[in-house]
Order: sequence, then C-alpha cells, then structure tokens
Amino acid sequence: MAVEAATSSSEKNAKAQRIVAAMRESVGAKGAAASTFDEVAQRAGVSRGLLHYYFGSKEKLLVEVVRHDCEIRIGELRGRLEQAATVDELVNVMLAGFEDFVEDQAALIFELFTASRHNPEIRGEVGELYRSVRSTIAEALTEKHDEGVVSLRADADSVASIILALGDGAALQMLSEPEWDATDSIATGVAAVRFLLGE
Repeated sequence: MAVEAATSSSEKNAKAQRIVAAMRESVGAKGAAASTFDEVAQRAGVSRGLLHYYFGSKEKLLVEVVRHDCEIRIGELRGRLEQAATVDELVNVMLAGFEDFVEDQAALIFELFTASRHNPEIRGEVGELYRSVRSTIAEALTEKHDEGVVSLRADADSVASIILALGDGAALQMLSEPEWDATDSIATGVAAVRFLLGE
C-alpha cells in the first residue's frame, strides 16, 4: 500500500513538473495571454482537466513557473558566485548569468512581470524572485568583500540591485531590438560593474 502511494505521488509530481515546464515553454514562445490551458495541456501531453485539478487556475500555474525558475536561477547563481575567487571570475560569472538570462529566461520573466501588474499573487512571486536573486548576489559580494576579493563602493544590497538593473535593462533592449549590436554597451556595463566592485 505504501509503495503504491509513493508511486502515485511520484507520478503526480512528474506530471505537475511536465505541466510547469510546458507553461514555461508556452509563455516564452507565445506570451502569457496566449498560454491557455488548452495550449499548455497539448504541450504537456495531458488533459486540460488535469491542469485544473493540479493548479486550479492559469494564474496559480504561472506562480509555479516563477517559483520553479527562482529555484533554478538561485541555485545556479549561488554555486557559481561561491567558486569565484577574483574580480575577473566574479565578473565572468555575472556575465555568463546575464547571457543565460537573455537566452533562456528574460522573455519569460518580462511576460510574468506584465501579468503580475494585474495579479497580486504573481506579483508577490515575481517580487520574491528578485529579492532572492538580489540577496544571493549581495551575500556573495559581502563574503568576497570580507575575503578581500572586492572592495565595494556601496553596501552590497545596493550594488546587487544596480547589477540586476543593468542586466534587466540591457536584456529588455536586446529582446526589443534583436538586430541591435549590444557588444559595446555590454562592455560598458561590465566596466560599471567592475567600478562598483572597487576596481
């Protein structure tokens, strides 16, 4: 009986994860408005009713997408920042994170931000995502400051906030104008980050 319950729970989790992944893919490709339960059910290979059973509403499913992205992004970022032992390595970690963000997450995050303007629950999760990322960067910068790797020009939370703002602003411009060559602007952003880190 316990084995059957565990198997059932495992199958349920696998289906729920498939649904979350399908919603994430749909929002990234078509936008939040066009990501209907019918669309997501088809992508996930499950019935529309199963989406209602697991999540209740499209908004609750979008919240799960934000939570899932938050867990992945924070985990990866924390590990990379902890391993960085020089300013160059820190900058390279942040630059790689920015490139991954533009490639894989920015469109989704911006879509969810738009949806959050009309839904307090989604807004809360998007806000928590930013708080968590900012806190992860700030904690890493504090540690690197204490180790003598960097010499921050402002408090760690403020520096982390500005680094995020630089990344979001550049990503928004790159997504809005795909033909734009952002090379020089990104180099300027990197120089600004180096300045904030005390170089």
